[in-house]
Amino acid sequence: MVRNPERRAALLDGALTVLAEQGARGLTFRAVDTAAGVPAGTASNYFADRDDLLTQAGAHVYIRFAPDPQEAERAMAGASTAEDVAGLMRWVMARMRDNRTVYLALLELRLEATRRPALRGTLTRRIRQDLEDNVRGHLEAGLPGGRAEVVMLYLAMTGLVIESLTLPGVLDGEGDADALIGALVHRILPADGEG
Repeated sequence: MVRNPERRAALLDGALTVLAEQGARGLTFRAVDTAAGVPAGTASNYFADRDDLLTQAGAHVYIRFAPDPQEAERAMAGASTAEDVAGLMRWVMARMRDNRTVYLALLELRLEATRRPALRGTLTRRIRQDLEDNVRGHLEAGLPGGRAEVVMLYLAMTGLVIESLTLPGVLDGEGDADALIGALVHRILPADGEG
C-alpha cells in the first residue's frame, strides 16, 4: 500500500494532541484517528503498533517545534550580549507557550520513554542533537559564555517552561517569566565583555 506522507503527518499531529489532552493512556489508534479527522482504522495502516506510534510521535514532535528558518535568523540577528541571550530565551518561551499542546505531548513522551527503550533512544538522540545545535549556534554567534553556560541555560529554561505550562501557580509571587528569564541569564552568563 502506498503511504501518504501528509496523512502520516496528520496522524502524528493527532497523536500529539491526544498525548497532550489525554496522556499516554489515552493514546489509541481510534483516538488518533478521531483527532486527525480521518476514517476509523487509518492509524493502524500507518503504524505497526502502539510502540511504533509513540516512537514516531517522539520524532515528529521536533518537526512541530522547529521554527521557520527565517524567523530563527531574525531572532539571532545581531545578538551579542547577555541581554540579547535573554531576548532569545524569551522568544523560546513564547514559542513554547504558542505550542503548548506539542510541549505537553513531549512531556508525556518523556515519561513514556522511561518504560520504552525505542522511544527513549529516539528522544535522547533528538534532544541531545538539539542541545548540541544550541551550543554550536551560541558559540558561532559569539554570545557570552561557553558550553557549560549553554547547558545551564538549557536546564534552567526547561524547568521554567515546565512550571509555566503545567503548574504556573508554583511561581506566583516570583515575578513574571520575562523577569525570571532575565535574572537566570544574567546569573548564568558572564557579565558583558567578560569571557
